[in-house]
Amino acid sequence: MNRRDAIKLSGVAAYGLAQSLRGSAAAQTAATDTPQTGRVERWGVFEASFQGPDSGNPFLAVQVTARFRKENRIVTLSGFYDGGGVYRVRFMPDDLGQWSYEISSNAAALNGKNGVFECVLPGTGNHGPVSVSRGRHFAYADGTPFAPFGTTCYAWTHQPEELEEETLQTLAGAPFNKVRMLVFPKSYLYNQNEPIYYPFPRDAAGENDTSIFNVKFFQHLEKRIRDLSDLGIQADVILFHPYDRWGYQSLAPEVNDRYLRYLIARIASQRNVWWSLANEYDLIRSKTTADWNRIANIVEEEDPSHHLRSLHYGRVMYDYSRAWVTHASLQSYDFGKARQWFFDWNKPIIYDEMQYEGNIPAPWGNLSAEEMTRRFWMAIVSGCYATHGETYLDPGDILWWSKGGKLHGQSPERIAFLRKLVDEYAAGGLNALGNPYPPAAAGENVILYYLDYHRPAEYTFRLPPGVSYRAQLIDPWNMKTTPVEGVLTGTSKMKLPGRPYQAVVFRKTS
Repeated sequence: MNRRDAIKLSGVAAYGLAQSLRGSAAAQTAATDTPQTGRVERWGVFEASFQGPDSGNPFLAVQVTARFRKENRIVTLSGFYDGGGVYRVRFMPDDLGQWSYEISSNAAALNGKNGVFECVLPGTGNHGPVSVSRGRHFAYADGTPFAPFGTTCYAWTHQPEELEEETLQTLAGAPFNKVRMLVFPKSYLYNQNEPIYYPFPRDAAGENDTSIFNVKFFQHLEKRIRDLSDLGIQADVILFHPYDRWGYQSLAPEVNDRYLRYLIARIASQRNVWWSLANEYDLIRSKTTADWNRIANIVEEEDPSHHLRSLHYGRVMYDYSRAWVTHASLQSYDFGKARQWFFDWNKPIIYDEMQYEGNIPAPWGNLSAEEMTRRFWMAIVSGCYATHGETYLDPGDILWWSKGGKLHGQSPERIAFLRKLVDEYAAGGLNALGNPYPPAAAGENVILYYLDYHRPAEYTFRLPPGVSYRAQLIDPWNMKTTPVEGVLTGTSKMKLPGRPYQAVVFRKTS
């Protein structure tokens, strides 16, 4: 069985199988992806490694660049130092056939190294990276539609191994196909533990040696991103954030730039990566508008795979019309403004932070499961997408929103129900229908109404004339669908449950 077939299984079994199959896959990569020749599937990772200088500080002294060529096309990218005298280049080929590459370096031991490899058909479950599709939606590189149903798990890769494994097992059985996650560790409410690894060496006084990267930190991060890929989950990688006690939010600009280039060289070859420049960028007082522009330019220019890019804000909304931004990452639950934002930006919108289901004292962290479910539905009928979060109090301060572990809320299974409906009825995405009552969105062959707070016992729907539909009543909380008798067209009166938070879907029959 291909390791990606494990994604079709559920829960712990899926994750366990993916882990066991990875061992043989890694061995095969080591045996075939050599500097001389090899085979790698389309949108897989080609890696070549070389021995080079290990004296002094190779992170600063040695530059490695690789030029990958297929016929008349050339892709240039940076390599990186992985410690122990080992240098690597990684590349995600997106075109079938033979590729060649050559290394350029200021180190004689590396300069001129070259090889060839064959890019072959992708394996089961490999649809390539996600990009924008049809202006306001997303799709994989092979054209398969992708509707992001995300979750937030900020600091899950900075926890003990047992907890990280539990998080992956939970995700294996959850409906989420995107995870918002930090690169740097987090210091905040319910987040007081020290990380297992630090990105830079630290002395006894807590001073960072920013001239050296801790390769174990980055090796661990990229492993966890691969773990998510095994589960079919996108990693929305957050590059900077303000919740810090280690000095990472106030690094010198040249250190930030070197960190970005190093990280991109390591993980841009993984097809499930998205770039989020920051969580709440406007709360990071050490960075100016010019800094964010420079950071955006580096991410855009250094990433040969052109992954999705955005920037999340706290109080001051970013200008998502900027050319480098691929989609809007909102901290909002103002669904009524989506129509204007689409007009302003003409890009996909994800309500990435619309508060959290939970019971902590903070007002942003005690939504009911019913309200979290409602917000997901409102995002969908607004033609947008949404991200879940959970903040239930825990004796060990293991809150899903930050550390992962287990989910305790009741909204995830309702979100799974909604995702199944979207996948079945409108995989290509829904576009909002102006300002109807109740809110509605339409796909190629479907119209979806959500009653939100509305509670009519009957309602007259104005369907397109000359087109026949069959309808189903949907109970989002109890996760039930009830067929409506008859074929409907044009102005159609329908009996409704007479209570809020219900939905109606019309599916075209002709």
